[in-house]
Amino acid sequence: MTIQRQKEILTLPRILVVEDDPLSCAMIEMYLEQEGYPCVTAPNGREALDLFKREPFPIVITDWLMPEMDGTALCQAIRGLNTDSYTYLILLTSQNSPDAVVEGLESGADEYIVKPVNPAELKVRLKGARRILDLEDALRKSLYEIRELSIHDPLTGAFNRGYMDQQLNHEVQRAYRYRHPLSVMICDLDHFKQVNDSHGHHAGDSVLRRSIGNITSSIRQNIDWVARFGGEEFVIVLPETDTAGCCVVAERIRERIELGPGAEDSGSIRIRITASFGTVTLVPGDEPTATPEQLLQRADRRMYLAKQTGRNRVVSADS
Repeated sequence: MTIQRQKEILTLPRILVVEDDPLSCAMIEMYLEQEGYPCVTAPNGREALDLFKREPFPIVITDWLMPEMDGTALCQAIRGLNTDSYTYLILLTSQNSPDAVVEGLESGADEYIVKPVNPAELKVRLKGARRILDLEDALRKSLYEIRELSIHDPLTGAFNRGYMDQQLNHEVQRAYRYRHPLSVMICDLDHFKQVNDSHGHHAGDSVLRRSIGNITSSIRQNIDWVARFGGEEFVIVLPETDTAGCCVVAERIRERIELGPGAEDSGSIRIRITASFGTVTLVPGDEPTATPEQLLQRADRRMYLAKQTGRNRVVSADS
């Protein structure tokens, strides 16, 4: 066996074979094993559906006439499930009339094979199934990449303003629903215009990227998040975080931006970076209902107060 064939076998999809006749089931299983397909068998549609619900299969080969649940009912049931990926359904039957073909395809089957199963025909049908599954997988990956591009700032990798507007609204609603605190801070890099003017936009871009790196390394992954609010402004959202916790995180970020790597211009001159922070914490029940816009305005006012009182500091409600 060639190395390419070995790699192909390792990536072949698992197949669920549903057949109540033991001899026919054994023959199909043998054909699949000869081609390298891993497979699982079930004697009727009901058991097959239970198996599928526990772990969906990319390909299902099912007989039509079976006890408890026949092949068309199984196809309909699988199509009615909410799965993350597509399942290619092949229906086996001894019926070869046009009406039977239409009925089988209308039940949700993708392909139709007349029994007894010809190994060469089955092999070709499975190649077609894999092409469809590969296309579906490629499309799903492309859609994911497009979505990721649509919600991230291309320069820094942080979430963009559109994502922030939508997600912050969800976070506020969740805070009120579960009565958990929500903290929001605005971070603005100090004297950033001077970086661009003195060292060029390339150095400025490097400062922005490294600042985001310092921020993301200081917050909880998959819980907290950061979005680029403006040119050198970032919004950092901390779900289920009270005022004290928010101040701790803000100080940690401030220190990392000040003491961590800043950037170098084309002449390898180290650029020192600092940032000013304004924070606000929503505590459901302690105050009138606040909107995302009001939270941002309060954080923004405190950030400007940090600028006015010397920069490179955090101003919170308790400051």
